[in-house]
Amino acid sequence: MFVTFLKFSENRAAAPEYMAAHNGWLAQGFADGAFLCVGSLHPSAGGAILAAGESRAEHDARIAADPFVAQNVVVAETHEIAPKQTVAALDFLRAPA
Repeated sequence: MFVTFLKFSENRAAAPEYMAAHNGWLAQGFADGAFLCVGSLHPSAGGAILAAGESRAEHDARIAADPFVAQNVVVAETHEIAPKQTVAALDFLRAPA
């Protein structure tokens, strides 16, 4: 499982120009089954993505394809997590024992 933080960079002012493409990229991540949750970092710091089901290389390539990342609107920072305990609804994320 991956948690990726997308933190605004010095090119933040360009966000409106790439917002439609970024939203389309997010929709594709959900359609592909890679993204589990996305949301904003508060206060107005960027966003975060919870993802699973892909290798690290696949996830990194997907993140690099984000128009916000490609246009330096945000800087991506990904952390890989091996969940050991979850609520029942998230058992599919647990790493093998």
